[in-house]
Amino acid sequence: MSSDGEPRRRADVRRNEKALLDAAAAVFVVSGIDAPVRDIAARAGVGVGTVYRHFPSRADLVVAVYRHQVEACAQAGPEYLESESTPYAALLRWVDDFVDFLVTKHGLAGALSQGEGFAALHTYFLDRLVPVCADLLAAARASGEVARPDVEALEFMRAIGNLCIGAGEDKRYDARKMVAILAGGLTVRRAASGDR
Repeated sequence: MSSDGEPRRRADVRRNEKALLDAAAAVFVVSGIDAPVRDIAARAGVGVGTVYRHFPSRADLVVAVYRHQVEACAQAGPEYLESESTPYAALLRWVDDFVDFLVTKHGLAGALSQGEGFAALHTYFLDRLVPVCADLLAAARASGEVARPDVEALEFMRAIGNLCIGAGEDKRYDARKMVAILAGGLTVRRAASGDR
């Protein structure tokens, strides 16, 4: 194969893999992580054999989906700071993506918690996403939109995570609404100690 063909082949492989991971994530949200591989393949527009060539076991696929979603969320933060009208708007858009990720992640986390690699994946999640959230919070504070200097990225993310836990179990529960209320609280100045 020519050297010109190799980069194109690698790009095709990456595109196929991304399509598979996006399809698997979407299918997992609807049908759970035990969804048939044929459903994932159909959604990605590939054959079942292609899924197995990329991900020989379901565990490989679940781990890859988790990492893929973490990376997408990590990359979105700086992009939103560039494209949104204000840093707070960028933060809110990222929080919306983070909620999407968490809704999928809860199913993935249950499956991954059985394996030895779960702690490493959780560390990876924190290492990649906490700095992104911290940068978004810092930018929104610097612009004057976020008035709460006492809220740290990790605790904000944990609060969002806690609000998302019941999202799939009770159709009457609106996690996005609760997270919007939480994020709105960032803009409220803390009362003076004498006003408590």
